[in-house]
Amino acid sequence: MDRWRIRGGARQAVEAAGAETTLTVQGSRSRSEGWKSLAFIALLLFSVLIGLALLVTLIIDALVEGSSRLNLDLLTNFPSGVPERAGLQSAIFGTLWVIGGMIVTMLPVGTGAAIYLEEFANPDRWYNRLLEVNIQNLAAVPSIVFGILGLGLIVRGPLSLGSVAYAGSLTLTLMVLPTVILASREAIRSVPPSLRQGSMALGATRWQTIWHHVLPNAIPGIATGTILAVSRAIGETAPLLLVGATVFVTFNPDGPLSEGYTTLPVQIFNWVQRPQDEFRVLAAAGIIVLLVVLLAMNSFAIWLRNRYQRPM
Repeated sequence: MDRWRIRGGARQAVEAAGAETTLTVQGSRSRSEGWKSLAFIALLLFSVLIGLALLVTLIIDALVEGSSRLNLDLLTNFPSGVPERAGLQSAIFGTLWVIGGMIVTMLPVGTGAAIYLEEFANPDRWYNRLLEVNIQNLAAVPSIVFGILGLGLIVRGPLSLGSVAYAGSLTLTLMVLPTVILASREAIRSVPPSLRQGSMALGATRWQTIWHHVLPNAIPGIATGTILAVSRAIGETAPLLLVGATVFVTFNPDGPLSEGYTTLPVQIFNWVQRPQDEFRVLAAAGIIVLLVVLLAMNSFAIWLRNRYQRPM
Protein backbone atom coordinates (compact mmCIF):
# COMPACT_ATOMS: atom_id res chain seq x y z
CA MET A 1 0.00 0.00 0.00
CA ASP A 2 2.84 2.39 0.80
CA ARG A 3 4.35 1.69 -2.61
CA TRP A 4 1.08 2.54 -4.39
CA ARG A 5 0.69 5.69 -2.29
CA ILE A 6 4.19 6.81 -3.24
CA ARG A 7 3.52 6.15 -6.93
CA GLY A 8 0.16 7.96 -6.74
CA GLY A 9 1.75 10.95 -5.04
CA ALA A 10 4.51 11.11 -7.64
CA ARG A 11 1.95 10.93 -10.45
CA GLN A 12 -0.05 13.77 -8.93
CA ALA A 13 3.07 15.85 -8.53
CA VAL A 14 4.01 15.30 -12.19
CA GLU A 15 0.47 16.17 -13.34
CA ALA A 16 0.47 19.30 -11.19
CA ALA A 17 3.83 20.36 -12.59
CA GLY A 18 2.61 19.72 -16.16
CA ALA A 19 -0.56 21.69 -15.56
CA GLU A 20 1.46 24.58 -14.11
CA THR A 21 3.80 24.51 -17.11
CA THR A 22 0.83 24.48 -19.49
CA LEU A 23 -0.77 27.44 -17.72
CA THR A 24 2.56 29.30 -17.84
CA VAL A 25 2.93 28.67 -21.59
CA GLN A 26 -0.68 29.66 -22.25
CA GLY A 27 -0.28 32.80 -20.16
CA SER A 28 2.87 33.86 -22.00
CA ARG A 29 1.21 33.06 -25.35
CA SER A 30 -1.89 35.09 -24.49
CA ARG A 31 0.30 38.03 -23.40
CA SER A 32 2.24 37.80 -26.67
CA GLU A 33 -0.98 37.70 -28.70
CA GLY A 34 -2.32 40.63 -26.69
CA TRP A 35 0.73 42.75 -27.52
CA LYS A 36 0.45 41.80 -31.19
CA SER A 37 -3.22 42.80 -31.24
CA LEU A 38 -2.46 46.13 -29.60
CA ALA A 39 0.37 46.78 -32.07
CA PHE A 40 -1.90 45.96 -35.00
CA ILE A 41 -4.65 48.27 -33.72
CA ALA A 42 -2.11 51.03 -33.15
CA LEU A 43 -0.82 50.60 -36.71
CA LEU A 44 -4.37 50.84 -38.09
CA LEU A 45 -5.10 53.99 -36.07
CA PHE A 46 -1.80 55.50 -37.20
CA SER A 47 -2.69 54.84 -40.85
CA VAL A 48 -6.14 56.38 -40.41
CA LEU A 49 -4.67 59.44 -38.72
CA ILE A 50 -2.16 59.92 -41.55
CA GLY A 51 -4.94 59.78 -44.15
CA LEU A 52 -7.13 62.20 -42.18
CA ALA A 53 -4.21 64.56 -41.61
CA LEU A 54 -3.42 64.70 -45.33
CA LEU A 55 -7.09 65.23 -46.20
CA VAL A 56 -7.52 68.01 -43.64
CA THR A 57 -4.29 69.64 -44.83
CA LEU A 58 -5.46 69.68 -48.45
CA ILE A 59 -8.90 71.05 -47.52
CA ILE A 60 -7.40 73.78 -45.33
CA ASP A 61 -4.91 74.71 -48.06
CA ALA A 62 -7.68 74.99 -50.66
CA LEU A 63 -9.89 76.93 -48.23
CA VAL A 64 -7.15 79.42 -47.36
CA GLU A 65 -6.09 79.95 -50.97
CA GLY A 66 -9.61 80.21 -52.41
CA SER A 67 -11.38 82.00 -49.54
CA SER A 68 -11.12 85.37 -51.33
CA ARG A 69 -13.31 84.07 -54.19
CA LEU A 70 -15.89 82.18 -52.11
CA ASN A 71 -18.80 84.51 -52.76
CA LEU A 72 -22.11 84.60 -54.58
CA ASP A 73 -20.50 85.70 -57.84
CA LEU A 74 -18.60 82.43 -58.01
CA LEU A 75 -21.91 80.53 -58.03
CA THR A 76 -23.91 82.84 -60.30
CA ASN A 77 -21.37 83.88 -62.94
CA PHE A 78 -20.43 81.85 -65.99
CA PRO A 79 -16.84 80.94 -66.91
CA SER A 80 -14.92 83.83 -68.38
CA GLY A 81 -11.46 84.68 -69.64
CA VAL A 82 -11.34 87.47 -67.06
CA PRO A 83 -10.63 85.96 -63.61
CA GLU A 84 -12.60 88.65 -61.76
CA ARG A 85 -15.81 87.77 -63.65
CA ALA A 86 -15.39 83.97 -63.87
CA GLY A 87 -17.85 81.66 -62.11
CA LEU A 88 -19.13 78.10 -61.86
CA GLN A 89 -22.83 78.30 -62.73
CA SER A 90 -22.68 76.19 -65.89
CA ALA A 91 -20.33 73.69 -64.22
CA ILE A 92 -22.65 73.25 -61.24
CA PHE A 93 -25.71 72.65 -63.42
CA GLY A 94 -23.73 70.32 -65.69
CA THR A 95 -22.54 68.31 -62.69
CA LEU A 96 -26.08 67.95 -61.39
CA TRP A 97 -27.38 66.79 -64.79
CA VAL A 98 -24.54 64.29 -65.27
CA ILE A 99 -24.64 62.85 -61.75
CA GLY A 100 -28.46 62.82 -61.71
CA GLY A 101 -28.57 60.88 -64.97
CA MET A 102 -25.96 58.50 -63.63
CA ILE A 103 -27.95 57.79 -60.45
CA VAL A 104 -31.20 57.23 -62.37
CA THR A 105 -29.45 54.73 -64.66
CA MET A 106 -27.12 53.13 -62.13
CA LEU A 107 -29.60 52.24 -59.38
CA PRO A 108 -32.05 50.01 -61.33
CA VAL A 109 -29.32 48.35 -63.40
CA GLY A 110 -26.98 47.72 -60.47
CA THR A 111 -29.72 46.56 -58.10
CA GLY A 112 -31.30 44.36 -60.78
CA ALA A 113 -27.96 42.70 -61.54
CA ALA A 114 -27.37 42.10 -57.83
CA ILE A 115 -30.84 40.55 -57.40
CA TYR A 116 -30.28 38.26 -60.37
CA LEU A 117 -26.86 37.09 -59.20
CA GLU A 118 -27.95 36.51 -55.60
CA GLU A 119 -31.50 35.22 -55.96
CA PHE A 120 -31.90 33.66 -59.40
CA ALA A 121 -28.51 32.92 -61.01
CA ASN A 122 -27.20 29.36 -61.04
CA PRO A 123 -23.51 29.51 -60.02
CA ASP A 124 -22.79 26.34 -61.99
CA ARG A 125 -23.63 28.03 -65.30
CA TRP A 126 -20.56 29.23 -67.17
CA TYR A 127 -22.08 32.55 -68.19
CA ASN A 128 -22.94 33.40 -64.59
CA ARG A 129 -19.39 32.66 -63.50
CA LEU A 130 -18.09 34.74 -66.40
CA LEU A 131 -20.38 37.61 -65.39
CA GLU A 132 -19.14 37.55 -61.80
CA VAL A 133 -15.49 37.48 -62.85
CA ASN A 134 -16.00 40.41 -65.20
CA ILE A 135 -17.77 42.46 -62.51
CA GLN A 136 -14.93 41.91 -60.06
CA ASN A 137 -12.28 42.72 -62.65
CA LEU A 138 -14.02 45.86 -63.93
CA ALA A 139 -13.91 47.37 -60.44
CA ALA A 140 -10.14 47.89 -60.83
CA VAL A 141 -10.07 49.25 -64.40
CA PRO A 142 -8.75 52.86 -64.70
CA SER A 143 -11.32 55.53 -65.44
CA ILE A 144 -9.64 56.57 -68.70
CA VAL A 145 -10.45 53.13 -70.13
CA PHE A 146 -14.15 53.72 -69.47
CA GLY A 147 -13.80 57.08 -71.19
CA ILE A 148 -12.44 55.37 -74.31
CA LEU A 149 -15.25 52.81 -74.10
CA GLY A 150 -17.84 55.56 -73.78
CA LEU A 151 -16.38 57.41 -76.77
CA GLY A 152 -16.47 54.31 -78.98
CA LEU A 153 -19.76 52.85 -77.76
CA ILE A 154 -21.95 55.71 -76.57
CA VAL A 155 -20.83 58.89 -78.33
CA ARG A 156 -19.81 57.51 -81.75
CA GLY A 157 -20.67 53.82 -81.68
CA PRO A 158 -23.97 51.95 -81.81
CA LEU A 159 -25.77 54.42 -79.53
CA SER A 160 -24.40 57.56 -81.26
CA LEU A 161 -25.78 59.93 -78.65
CA GLY A 162 -23.20 62.58 -79.42
CA SER A 163 -21.53 64.89 -76.93
CA VAL A 164 -24.51 65.24 -74.62
CA ALA A 165 -24.70 65.22 -70.85
CA TYR A 166 -26.37 61.81 -70.72
CA ALA A 167 -23.42 60.31 -72.62
CA GLY A 168 -21.28 61.39 -69.68
CA SER A 169 -23.86 59.87 -67.32
CA LEU A 170 -23.74 56.51 -69.12
CA THR A 171 -19.93 56.53 -69.14
CA LEU A 172 -19.78 57.18 -65.41
CA THR A 173 -22.45 54.50 -64.91
CA LEU A 174 -20.23 51.93 -66.62
CA MET A 175 -17.36 53.01 -64.38
CA VAL A 176 -19.15 52.77 -61.01
CA LEU A 177 -21.54 49.91 -61.81
CA PRO A 178 -19.22 47.18 -60.38
CA THR A 179 -19.07 49.04 -57.06
CA VAL A 180 -22.86 49.29 -56.86
CA ILE A 181 -23.38 45.65 -57.83
CA LEU A 182 -20.87 44.35 -55.27
CA ALA A 183 -22.30 46.51 -52.46
CA SER A 184 -25.89 45.57 -53.36
CA ARG A 185 -25.01 41.86 -53.43
CA GLU A 186 -23.51 42.10 -49.96
CA ALA A 187 -26.60 43.93 -48.72
CA ILE A 188 -28.97 41.33 -50.20
CA ARG A 189 -26.81 38.50 -48.86
CA SER A 190 -26.96 39.96 -45.35
CA VAL A 191 -30.76 39.62 -45.18
CA PRO A 192 -31.51 36.59 -42.96
CA PRO A 193 -32.70 33.48 -44.85
CA SER A 194 -35.43 33.02 -42.23
CA LEU A 195 -37.11 36.17 -43.57
CA ARG A 196 -37.33 34.65 -47.05
CA GLN A 197 -38.47 31.29 -45.73
CA GLY A 198 -41.17 32.83 -43.54
CA SER A 199 -42.53 34.93 -46.40
CA MET A 200 -42.67 32.00 -48.81
CA ALA A 201 -44.17 29.76 -46.12
CA LEU A 202 -47.08 32.20 -45.85
CA GLY A 203 -47.80 31.87 -49.57
CA ALA A 204 -45.80 34.73 -51.09
CA THR A 205 -44.10 34.17 -54.41
CA ARG A 206 -40.36 34.52 -54.82
CA TRP A 207 -40.63 37.92 -56.45
CA GLN A 208 -43.08 39.16 -53.79
CA THR A 209 -40.62 38.03 -51.13
CA ILE A 210 -37.79 39.90 -52.80
CA TRP A 211 -39.80 43.06 -53.45
CA HIS A 212 -41.59 43.36 -50.10
CA HIS A 213 -39.03 41.89 -47.69
CA VAL A 214 -35.53 41.46 -49.09
CA LEU A 215 -35.12 44.81 -50.85
CA PRO A 216 -36.51 47.01 -48.03
CA ASN A 217 -34.10 45.40 -45.58
CA ALA A 218 -31.20 45.74 -48.03
CA ILE A 219 -31.75 49.47 -48.61
CA PRO A 220 -29.00 50.60 -46.17
CA GLY A 221 -26.33 48.56 -47.95
CA ILE A 222 -27.55 49.59 -51.41
CA ALA A 223 -27.56 53.24 -50.35
CA THR A 224 -24.01 52.88 -49.04
CA GLY A 225 -22.86 51.53 -52.41
CA THR A 226 -24.64 54.42 -54.13
CA ILE A 227 -22.91 56.95 -51.91
CA LEU A 228 -19.51 55.43 -52.67
CA ALA A 229 -20.28 55.43 -56.39
CA VAL A 230 -21.38 59.08 -56.40
CA SER A 231 -18.32 60.08 -54.38
CA ARG A 232 -16.05 58.50 -56.97
CA ALA A 233 -17.91 59.71 -60.06
CA ILE A 234 -18.38 63.33 -59.06
CA GLY A 235 -14.63 63.96 -59.09
CA GLU A 236 -13.84 62.30 -62.43
CA THR A 237 -12.39 64.38 -65.24
CA ALA A 238 -10.60 62.13 -67.77
CA PRO A 239 -13.59 60.05 -68.97
CA LEU A 240 -15.79 63.14 -69.32
CA LEU A 241 -13.19 64.94 -71.43
CA LEU A 242 -13.24 62.02 -73.84
CA VAL A 243 -17.03 61.91 -74.17
CA GLY A 244 -17.61 65.57 -74.86
CA ALA A 245 -17.36 67.66 -71.68
CA THR A 246 -15.85 70.97 -72.78
CA VAL A 247 -13.64 73.21 -70.67
CA PHE A 248 -15.40 76.51 -71.51
CA VAL A 249 -19.21 76.66 -71.49
CA THR A 250 -21.06 79.93 -70.96
CA PHE A 251 -24.60 78.54 -70.76
CA ASN A 252 -26.49 76.03 -68.65
CA PRO A 253 -27.50 72.69 -70.17
CA ASP A 254 -31.27 72.50 -70.50
CA GLY A 255 -31.54 68.73 -70.19
CA PRO A 256 -29.66 65.44 -70.27
CA LEU A 257 -29.67 65.41 -74.09
CA SER A 258 -28.39 68.93 -74.60
CA GLU A 259 -25.03 69.29 -76.32
CA GLY A 260 -22.32 71.39 -74.78
CA TYR A 261 -21.85 70.86 -71.06
CA THR A 262 -19.13 71.00 -68.46
CA THR A 263 -18.71 69.79 -64.87
CA LEU A 264 -16.96 71.06 -61.78
CA PRO A 265 -13.86 68.82 -62.11
CA VAL A 266 -13.47 69.76 -65.79
CA GLN A 267 -13.75 73.47 -65.01
CA ILE A 268 -11.25 73.17 -62.15
CA PHE A 269 -8.90 71.32 -64.49
CA ASN A 270 -9.21 74.19 -66.98
CA TRP A 271 -8.39 76.82 -64.37
CA VAL A 272 -5.40 74.90 -63.00
CA GLN A 273 -3.85 74.86 -66.48
CA ARG A 274 -3.99 78.65 -66.80
CA PRO A 275 -0.72 80.51 -66.07
CA GLN A 276 -2.34 83.36 -64.10
CA ASP A 277 -2.35 83.09 -60.31
CA GLU A 278 -5.94 84.39 -60.21
CA PHE A 279 -7.18 81.24 -61.95
CA ARG A 280 -5.40 79.06 -59.39
CA VAL A 281 -7.30 80.93 -56.69
CA LEU A 282 -10.49 80.19 -58.63
CA ALA A 283 -9.52 76.51 -58.84
CA ALA A 284 -9.07 76.35 -55.06
CA ALA A 285 -12.48 77.96 -54.56
CA GLY A 286 -13.95 75.50 -57.07
CA ILE A 287 -12.55 72.60 -55.06
CA ILE A 288 -14.41 73.84 -51.98
CA VAL A 289 -17.63 74.18 -54.00
CA LEU A 290 -17.17 70.64 -55.34
CA LEU A 291 -16.74 69.31 -51.80
CA VAL A 292 -19.87 71.14 -50.66
CA VAL A 293 -21.91 69.70 -53.54
CA LEU A 294 -20.57 66.22 -52.76
CA LEU A 295 -21.40 66.53 -49.05
CA ALA A 296 -24.88 67.81 -49.86
CA MET A 297 -25.65 64.89 -52.19
CA ASN A 298 -24.21 62.35 -49.76
CA SER A 299 -26.13 63.87 -46.85
CA PHE A 300 -29.37 63.59 -48.82
CA ALA A 301 -28.58 59.94 -49.64
CA ILE A 302 -27.83 59.19 -45.98
CA TRP A 303 -31.10 60.85 -44.96
CA LEU A 304 -33.00 58.68 -47.45
CA ARG A 305 -31.22 55.57 -46.18
CA ASN A 306 -32.12 56.32 -42.56
CA ARG A 307 -35.64 57.36 -43.52
CA TYR A 308 -36.53 54.08 -45.20
CA GLN A 309 -34.39 51.75 -43.09
CA ARG A 310 -36.36 48.92 -41.51
CA PRO A 311 -35.34 47.08 -38.35
CA MET A 312 -34.47 43.41 -38.86
